[in-house]
Amino acid sequence: MTNTHAFTTQTVKVKAVVTFSAIIAAVMLPQIFHVAGKLSGLGTTLGVAFLPMHFGVLIAGLLSGPVVGLVTGIVSPIISNMMSGMPTTAMLPLMIIELAGYGLAAGLLSGRHMPVFLKLLIAQIVGRAVRALAILVLIYAFRNEHYALAQTWNIVMSGLCGILLQWAFIPLLMYRLKNLSGKK
Repeated sequence: MTNTHAFTTQTVKVKAVVTFSAIIAAVMLPQIFHVAGKLSGLGTTLGVAFLPMHFGVLIAGLLSGPVVGLVTGIVSPIISNMMSGMPTTAMLPLMIIELAGYGLAAGLLSGRHMPVFLKLLIAQIVGRAVRALAILVLIYAFRNEHYALAQTWNIVMSGLCGILLQWAFIPLLMYRLKNLSGKK
């Protein structure tokens, strides 16, 4: 077995544990940022800047494939919204679409022979592109005036810190998990 397929032979039980754990992480990590935002007076700015929900979704896809990534990307924002009201109901559909794109893309790349950083970068581009496409559909197909075209660029720029943190930590975490699994 090669390094790139270290996680592809996971059992259904392992994939279920990864999915459940990633959903918990994707729901709880943003809560820490929301509390810190409230305490600091920054409100939701920290969550928008550091993209904490994306970490669990990207890791789930990279660890266990497209189904796990997709499910995590769809379910996490729904549960988070039900528990905390974040993301807001207005933003929930876009978050579901974006995170599903991240999880699916990361999962489809999980078995590919390429550096984790490149897989992550491609998944991030796909997730943002899917969200941009969803915004364009809202604006033009449904004549939704609530979303502005400039919002897409603002979303990318406001999440730059989170993207950089993902670049720093996700490849390291994947490397560590691969080594812990005992598969060389």
